[in-house]
Parts: sequence; structure tokens; C-alpha cells
Amino acid sequence: MNQPPASSRLTDAVHGLANEVVLALRSGGHLATVCGAAGIDEDDRTGVAAVRVIGADLLLPSVLRGERPHPGDVAVLHRAAQEFPPKPGAPASTAWSHWAMLSALHRVAAPVPAGAAGTAPAGLGEPGVTGLDEAPWQSFTHQLSQLAPLAVPAASSAVERVARCRTTDLSRGFVRAVRRRDWAQAAGAGRWLAALGGEPPTLGLATGLDFVELMGGLDPRVALNVRAARLMSEARHR
Repeated sequence: MNQPPASSRLTDAVHGLANEVVLALRSGGHLATVCGAAGIDEDDRTGVAAVRVIGADLLLPSVLRGERPHPGDVAVLHRAAQEFPPKPGAPASTAWSHWAMLSALHRVAAPVPAGAAGTAPAGLGEPGVTGLDEAPWQSFTHQLSQLAPLAVPAASSAVERVARCRTTDLSRGFVRAVRRRDWAQAAGAGRWLAALGGEPPTLGLATGLDFVELMGGLDPRVALNVRAARLMSEARHR
């Protein structure tokens, strides 16, 4: 029997893993292993590569609930960070994604109280944000949507600090993404707005996120960002 191509296997693994993260975000009970539910362990190279794609969001359910993640998930995330470091000349989004993974692992080793700002891992310099603060709002929203795993309440970063100063631009980008039916970008931008707060009251973020989920929610990575946004918004308004 012919084996499916590696790219297809990776796509399927990423899809399955993102679905399990969404299920864990929706669950109100004890957090089981996300990787185990997706059939991934440290010896599954395709699965580990999928974890590298999902990145720090593997631990998102535990981060948003203030719970310790399953050791199995921590082990696979650590393996992914080791196996797939950024190559020389990698795009800034790749470097930041890797940094977010290491930062998440650092916070697991030294937990930060819920709602408190985290610190960068000792000895790990943040990637640069050259030009991000001056990028046109359209490009800025696109770049931020690719860095959605950085949009968590327990993590401070240079990207987060720039984003906090540009919530109006991010709001414009959210509306533009919805109008263009770019559900992935809209979900990522909405997650940032939910994490930061400060969006214009007229934006109607909650209603907008409902629409994004309705139209694009079959993509588990869209559903993941929308669910994360809702949980963070609920936490801010308690």
C-alpha cells in the first residue's frame, strides 16, 4: 500500500493536534495529555514536527487555566524545540515562534501566578522586532496573526509591548480580515485584542469572533485562536 506523502502526514498531524488543543480548551475537567490524545509521543517524528508547528499553544489549555501541564506534553514540546530550531536566516516569525516555545517551557519550570507578567528565560535573548512598530496596519495585523501563540496573559515580550501600543491598528486589521474572509488572520488578530484589551468599544469583538468561528471554525487553528480569545476575554471581565 502506498504511503501518503510526508507533507500530507504532517498536515494531518497538525490538524489532529490542533483539534485536541481545542477540545482541551473547551473541557472544564482535568487536563489529560494533549499529545497522547492525538497519538503523539517523543519518538513520533512527524508528530514532533506537528508540535513544532503548533508551538507554545500545545500548553495553552494549562496556561489559561493556571494548571500544571501534563508531563508528556512538556516532554514532547521540549523535544520539538530541540529537534527543530530556527535555521540561520529564518523569518522573524519562525524565530519568535521558537522563542515562545522556550518561554513556555521556562514558565512551566518556574510558574508565574495567573495574571502576572512572565519574564524571558534566563540567557535567551528575544528576537528583534525591527520595523514592527512602524509597519503599516495591514502588514502589522498580518505579522501579529502569525505570532498568535505569544498572545497569552502570562507572557511579556517585545512583540506584546509593541502590540499594546497599536490596538487601534490591530482592530482595523481585524475588521479588514473579516471583510476579506481571511478567517485565520481574523482569529489571530482577535486573540491579540482579547489578550491585550483596549480595543475600541464600537468594534464588537465578541460578536466578530462569533462570526469568525461560524465561518472559519472548521479549521481547527481558527477555532483554537477564537476559543483562546474567548477565555481571555472572560478572564478580563470577571
